[in-house]
Amino acid sequence: MARLVFTQQLRRFTATPEIHAPAATLRDVLEAAFRANPRLRGYVLDDQGHLRTNVVAFIDGRRSVDRVAQTDPLAADSEVHVLQALSGG
Repeated sequence: MARLVFTQQLRRFTATPEIHAPAATLRDVLEAAFRANPRLRGYVLDDQGHLRTNVVAFIDGRRSVDRVAQTDPLAADSEVHVLQALSGG
């Protein structure tokens, strides 16, 4: 099963469950997380369903390519990390 982990930045705003799910794509594993916590969707995706500009996903240590539809493929044992960029001075 693919493992999805969110970094601590998002935990300040909403619950970020660690997800273990059978998933073929990044979108599949994100949808599993959104089912666990629907509020999380608004922090990760914009109104068009694309990854927000300040959010990046890494799959097995490589940055995801498809920010629009999140079709990046996952292996059965993939590890996905979702990070929210920090800003400020």
